[in-house]
Amino acid sequence: MNGKMERGWRCKSSLIRHIDLRSSRTTLFRRRHVPFCVRLTNSATPSTSATSALGDAETEEWEPSPSSIIQNKNLLRRSPKGLHVLDLVDEGSLEPDRTLYNLLIKKCTSLKRLKEGRIVHTHLRNSRFLKGDAVMQNSVLHMYAKCGSLEDARQLFDEMTDRDLVTWTALITGYSQNDRAEDALVLFRRMLRFGLQPNEFTLASVLKASGTGASDMEGRQLHGFCLKSGYVNDVYVGSSVLDMYARCGRIEEAGRIFGGLPCKNEVSWNALISGHARKGEAEIALGLFRKMLRDDFEPTRFTYSGIFNAFSITGSLEQGKWVHAHMIKSGGKLIAFTGNTLLDMYAKSGSIDDAKKVFERLVNRDVVSWNSMIVAFAQHGLGRDSIQMFEEMLKIGVSPNEITFLCVLTACSHAGLLDEGQYYFELMKKFNFEPQISHYVTIVDLFGRAGHLNQAERFIREMPIEPTAAIWGALLGACRMHKNMDLGTYAAERILELDPQDAGPHLLLYNIYASAGRWTDAAKVRKMMKESRVKKEPGCSWVEIENEVHVFLSNDDAHPQMDEIHRMWEKIRREITEIGYIPDTSHVLLFVDQQEREVKLQHHSEKLALAFALLNTPPGTPIRIKKNIRVCGDCHLAFKFASKVVDREIIVRDTNRFHCFRHGSCSCGDYW
Repeated sequence: MNGKMERGWRCKSSLIRHIDLRSSRTTLFRRRHVPFCVRLTNSATPSTSATSALGDAETEEWEPSPSSIIQNKNLLRRSPKGLHVLDLVDEGSLEPDRTLYNLLIKKCTSLKRLKEGRIVHTHLRNSRFLKGDAVMQNSVLHMYAKCGSLEDARQLFDEMTDRDLVTWTALITGYSQNDRAEDALVLFRRMLRFGLQPNEFTLASVLKASGTGASDMEGRQLHGFCLKSGYVNDVYVGSSVLDMYARCGRIEEAGRIFGGLPCKNEVSWNALISGHARKGEAEIALGLFRKMLRDDFEPTRFTYSGIFNAFSITGSLEQGKWVHAHMIKSGGKLIAFTGNTLLDMYAKSGSIDDAKKVFERLVNRDVVSWNSMIVAFAQHGLGRDSIQMFEEMLKIGVSPNEITFLCVLTACSHAGLLDEGQYYFELMKKFNFEPQISHYVTIVDLFGRAGHLNQAERFIREMPIEPTAAIWGALLGACRMHKNMDLGTYAAERILELDPQDAGPHLLLYNIYASAGRWTDAAKVRKMMKESRVKKEPGCSWVEIENEVHVFLSNDDAHPQMDEIHRMWEKIRREITEIGYIPDTSHVLLFVDQQEREVKLQHHSEKLALAFALLNTPPGTPIRIKKNIRVCGDCHLAFKFASKVVDREIIVRDTNRFHCFRHGSCSCGDYW
C-alpha cells in the first residue's frame, strides 16, 4: 500500500471511518461488507494501491453520496428511535467503540444537547463500555453538569463505585456554575473526608461557590487551605481567591491578593474590575481597565461587561461610549452577554435611543435582552412601548420569565395603565408563574399611583401571602402622593413593626404629617428616628462634564463656581417665573414662613446641578442629571419651564425612573 497508513479497523460493519488529517473532520462512509481489515490513507478516497492490495478478493465499493455519509455535523441527527448513528450500531451496520461514544458525548457537551446526551448515555448503559470505565463515566457526568442537569449528574455520581478526583471536581464544578453553591461546598467537605486532595480546578470551583454567600467565612478558610497547600500562587486559584473576596464585598482584600499575584491573566483583571463595578466605583474600574490595556492584556467580553455595569450604576454616558468605541475597534461583537450590559448602560445613562440601537444590532437576543429593553422603556416613561415590546417577544416565540412580567408590570405602573397591569398580572399565572413579593409590590404601586388606595389596601388583605414591609411601603408612598394621612399612618405602623430600622417609612410618615401641618406629630416621628438612630440619606445630584463628575448637595456652597451657579439659577428662575412658574412650597417640610420656604426651594441640589451644566456645556446639547433620591415636585415643575426657556433637553435620573424634559413637558406626563 502506497502512502502513510493511518489506522486499521476490523471491518465487520457496513461503515468504516475516515479521518481527514488535513481538516480534522471525522466522516463515516457506508460500504459493503468485507471480511478482513482495510487500512486507509490520509486522502479523501481509497488509494489505487489499497484497492490493488485486495487482489481478486471481494473489493470495497465506496458510495460517498450525501445519503451515505455521516459527517461530524450530523452525528447528533435525530431519528424516530433516537439518534441515527446509534440506530446504525443497533442494526449492526456500525461497529461501536469508545472513540465513537466519546465523540458523541463531547458533541452533546459542547452544544449542550441534553436530550441527545441522555440517549447516548442510555445506549452506553446497554454496551460494554460504560461499566467499570471511570473515564467514560466522568465524561457523561461532565456532560450532564455542563447541560445543567444536576439531578442526572448526581444520580450517576452516586451509582459510580470508582470515583476519582475528576469525578468529584466535575460535580462540584456543576453545582458551582449552576448557582447551587451550598451543594458544592457540602460535596467538597465530603471529598476531603474521603481523603482526596483537591487540585487547582477543584479549588477554583469551590472558591467561586464560597463567594456567593452573605459571609466570607467559608472563603477565608479556603484561602487558608490554598496557602497551606501552595496553590495560592497558581494564577487560576489566585484569581478565584481574588474573585471570592470581591464578590463578598471585601474589595480591599481583593486588591491585596491581586497585587501579590506573581502572574496575572485576564481573569484576574476581570475579577477586580467587576468587584469595583459592583460597588459602583466606576472611576476605579475604568482606571484598572486602562492599566490592563497598558500591560498588554486583551479585554474579554467579561471585561467589557464589568465596565458597562459600573457605568450603568453611575450613569457615566461619555465614558461608557468611549469603552464601547474601544470594543468596536477591538473587533468585539454584540453577543447577548456583553450586548445586554451595554444596552443596560445606555438605558440607565438616559440614552434610550442608543439602547434601542444596541438591541436591534444584538447578534442573538435572549430573554435578558428583551427584559432589559422592556424595563428601559418603562423607566423612561414609555409604557406603551414596553407593552408593544412584550407582545412582539411573545409573537416571535421567546418565552418570558418572572422578571419579564415584573418589567411589564413596572411599565404599567409608571404609565398609569391600570387595566393592562391587571391583565398581565393574571396572564403570568397562565404561564405557570406564581407571583413573588416584587410582583405584589408593583400591583399595589399600580393601584396606589392611580389613586385607588382602597383597592390597593383590599388587594393587600386578599393576597395569599403575608404582606411584607415592601408591600406596605408601596401603599405608604401612594398615601404620601395622594395625601391620605389616615391610611398612610396605618401603613407606616405596619412597616415599623416589620422593619423598624428602615429610614424610608419614617421619612414618608414625617412628610405626611408635615404636609398636613401636624407639626407635633411630625416632631414625634423625628424624635423616634433619633432614638432609633435611624439616619436620613442626604439628597445629592451630580452631572458629568468632560469625564469629571460634579456632585451637589442642597444649600451647597463648596463648589468653586458656586457664585456663578447661584447667579445662573437666579437668572433662570426669573425667566421661568415670567412664563408661569410658581414655587410649590408644599415640598418644604419645615416649620418656617412662606418666604423662607421659597428661598429653600431654590437651593435644591438638582437646581444647582442644572445651573452648573448650563454654565459648562455647549448650547443645544442635552443635560443629564442624576439624583440619589426621588426628584422633588417643585424641581420637576421648574425643570419643565426651564427646558422651554433654555431650549435644551434636560434628562433627570432619580431612584425610580427617568424624567426627560423637552419644550415645557416631561416624558412622565406628570404621572409619577
